[in-house]
Amino acid sequence: MSTTLTIPKLQMSATEGTLIEWLVDDGAMVEEGQPIYSFETDKSVQDIEAPVSGKLTQKLTAGETYPVGTEIGEIAPA
Repeated sequence: MSTTLTIPKLQMSATEGTLIEWLVDDGAMVEEGQPIYSFETDKSVQDIEAPVSGKLTQKLTAGETYPVGTEIGEIAPA
């Protein structure tokens, strides 16, 4: 079963954020804990780590702003 990646809520007041860049290519294998994308809110920029190991599928484009909870990709088991 795949693990869904969503725009995280990094601050209590956050309602959206910008997917700055993917740090891993679409279709690449990732390891749990590996930084996979950079995310920006109005207060900070953070690298977000893979919650599990597997194959990354990117569903949205970097450089755009999305609401918290938006599905941006998934990681399928290897």
